[in-house]
Amino acid sequence: MAWKAIPQPTMDTLLDKVQFNEQGLICAIAQDENATVLMLAWMNRESLTETLTTGRVCYYSRSRKKLWRKGESSGQEQHLISASLDCDADCLLLTVRQKGVACHTGRRSCFYQSLTPSGIQNLTEPDIRPETLYGEKTPS
Repeated sequence: MAWKAIPQPTMDTLLDKVQFNEQGLICAIAQDENATVLMLAWMNRESLTETLTTGRVCYYSRSRKKLWRKGESSGQEQHLISASLDCDADCLLLTVRQKGVACHTGRRSCFYQSLTPSGIQNLTEPDIRPETLYGEKTPS
């Protein structure tokens, strides 16, 4: 099912309800169609507007201080299925159709490290080498 863009008058009303933090950001959790949590990232008003308009997920990179269209360098795109706001309107849950892997380490999910009594245990190995996704430099 393709994402249907939110019309402008509704978009403005919706965005005014979102509780962006002091930096103008909101936490966004991305999960796939099977409810597997893939990643957590940040969105600002511009990236959320772009996502809700185009259906292609766009985040805000805090380290690069610019919009980050998921998959623009790796090809591992996210396409929006649905978006939900939590009860305090300060966190988003995005259900996405993930193309390939979501994590810059080459894993399907960024949540691959289990905290155990004996320390951190990796739950999965990379599906693809980061160098294959990004070349020499792996993004942070």
